[in-house]
Amino acid sequence: MSKMIDHNELKDLLKAAVAEALEEQRALVKEIVEEAIEEIALARAIDEGLETKPTTREEIFHILESAR
Repeated sequence: MSKMIDHNELKDLLKAAVAEALEEQRALVKEIVEEAIEEIALARAIDEGLETKPTTREEIFHILESAR
């Protein structure tokens, strides 16, 4: 005989299952979060670059060489 579960029981079971899966796959979750952060940073850098004035190759090398 099967038992019907209510909304709260289903919600609790789902929370427990997700928490267990995240705990067991901690390295995978960490990798996914790191990649997402990198993608966000790259998108922001691209947006920032699109809003600034263009620069020459010489200016870039001057900055890099003066940082030594």
